[in-house]
Amino acid sequence: MPSSPFLFLGTIIGVFLTIIMGTSSTSNAPALAPSKNHITYTTTTGYFLQDDPATNASTFDFITTDFGLINRTYDTDGPDSQHKTQWQRFGHYVSTLNRQSGRHVQYKVLYMGRHGEGVHNVAEAYYGTPAWDCYWSEKEGNGTVVWADAHLTTTGEAQAQAVNSFWASEITNQKIPTPQTYYTSPLTRCLATANISFSGLDLPSRHPFVPEVKELFREGISGHTCDRRSTKTYIHENFPSYKIEPGFSEDDLLWEALHGETPTDQDIRSKTVLDEVFSTDDSTYISITSHSGEIASILRGW
Repeated sequence: MPSSPFLFLGTIIGVFLTIIMGTSSTSNAPALAPSKNHITYTTTTGYFLQDDPATNASTFDFITTDFGLINRTYDTDGPDSQHKTQWQRFGHYVSTLNRQSGRHVQYKVLYMGRHGEGVHNVAEAYYGTPAWDCYWSEKEGNGTVVWADAHLTTTGEAQAQAVNSFWASEITNQKIPTPQTYYTSPLTRCLATANISFSGLDLPSRHPFVPEVKELFREGISGHTCDRRSTKTYIHENFPSYKIEPGFSEDDLLWEALHGETPTDQDIRSKTVLDEVFSTDDSTYISITSHSGEIASILRGW
């Protein structure tokens, strides 16, 4: 599936994912030694426009295309399908696949959303990428605005509100399956985007919007101060309804000035956090609010 073309501000990517869970052990391991679980991820194509090579990335709009869900038939369509929405028929298809799959195979639908426009995005556009990367990104701000752990701009807030309105419409008119579990990056721009995007929606009482903050869903770690998260106390005080994963440190222990992780390291980190999620969460529909670089890293693993 294409990774970077669809990572615009405020964009949500629908991904239909096949997960194969298994165990591995070495032939010379002791007979009673525990096996090590491993998980393989595969994007199941042919269901969303985002993985169609004919889709024009520069003009694609998930809001006007029903999240990109392709208008097609499914093997599970029945006599009453003509009275169902595309999302209802897709949901039935996914449920059937999970019922019929082996116990080590799972089908998931991920709604992966990038945060809205942040102060750091505006600063980079203002100064230009070379000056931003070489100088300004290492500063806390410019004396007028602060972009360390960048907050949303008013435009970014409006983008997230547009996503909220779209979800409301999809829930009412298309009967879209809403996320059963929510996850978010610990950076403020994602915490705020998730809050605006999902608050106030008509969600099932058994699956309310109570996101879990996960350290490793953060943006690629660099020397840019915009990618240094705030403290655990700050997150709890400003987003008190959010769950914070166990072991989450008070201070950001991963960020270091003038140092950054390689793409390979980020991909390993992304695989680690996905394995954590899918080893413990049996939800079929999952929301992840993150960053362009991190979503691209997640997609590279499939």
